Amino acid sequence: MRLLLALLAVAALPSAGAESHWCYEIQAKTSTCLGPDKWSGNCQKDRQSPINIVTTKAKLDENLGRFFFSGYDKKQKWTVQNNGHSVMMLPENEATITGGGLPAKYRAIQLHLHWSTLLDEGSEHSLDGDRFAMEMHIVHEKEKGTSRNVKEVQNPEDEIAVLAFLVEAGSTVNAGFQPLVEALTKVPKPEMNTTMRESTLLELLPKEEKLRHYFRYLGSLTTPSCDEKVIWTVFKEPIQLHKEQILAFSQKLFYDKDQKLNMTDNVRPLQRRGQRTVFRSQAPGRLLPWSLPALLVPMLPCLMADFLR
Repeated sequence: MRLLLALLAVAALPSAGAESHWCYEIQAKTSTCLGPDKWSGNCQKDRQSPINIVTTKAKLDENLGRFFFSGYDKKQKWTVQNNGHSVMMLPENEATITGGGLPAKYRAIQLHLHWSTLLDEGSEHSLDGDRFAMEMHIVHEKEKGTSRNVKEVQNPEDEIAVLAFLVEAGSTVNAGFQPLVEALTKVPKPEMNTTMRESTLLELLPKEEKLRHYFRYLGSLTTPSCDEKVIWTVFKEPIQLHKEQILAFSQKLFYDKDQKLNMTDNVRPLQRRGQRTVFRSQAPGRLLPWSLPALLVPMLPCLMADFLR
């Protein structure tokens, strides 16, 4: 497929020597694999992800407007894969994003999630120190020739755009996620694939008006080799899934082919923000500073006086 997707897939599969294979902390406790503090590649550099976002310190960027989604509303059959670290959804049809302050058009290449059995420890990013039950990443690759940056070749830091959605427990079943939840039973072991029943990307997202509130910063992939080439968009409005839908990921998926270790807590620890600036989008204002009745009431005497003249 595409080079990046191929690299991600190769990185996700266990190597012949378990001692050199990267893993999450929960796996490192019972295996000789390398936990997050020993990840190699670019993982020890200073512009890593995820981070804690202090919402009150995020700097307003008026260029961070609305996103435009193309193909997100098209029903398609997704390939669902247990890659040994998460569950991935691979698109059949093209879906792209523009706007949102992005420098080019980006094409969706995969979707995956992070989670925990604890409903406040499953997200990679946190807001004001608070973590969530899950985090969904829609990974996009920049389409060459669509960049507004004339120095595109010399600026690889925006090659990938990830839309990150925090997930919390709600009181009702999320119908948009149900096809994925149902598919989990068919991919319990690493390297297993199945085809999910038709659905759209749009069905997974919050309502459009909620997508105008988000945070932006430059960071890295959150799995080895942690390349620092990602424009991160972390949306403020969480997605809600029923608790049983959330727990299904930990219950039905396994890290190993022997199905001895449930796939859970697949979360990279928070990284230092350092000198990076986190930006926030401009919240859409109301059309009028007051409600229409509040404006009309003091104007009525003047209107009536003009009418009676």
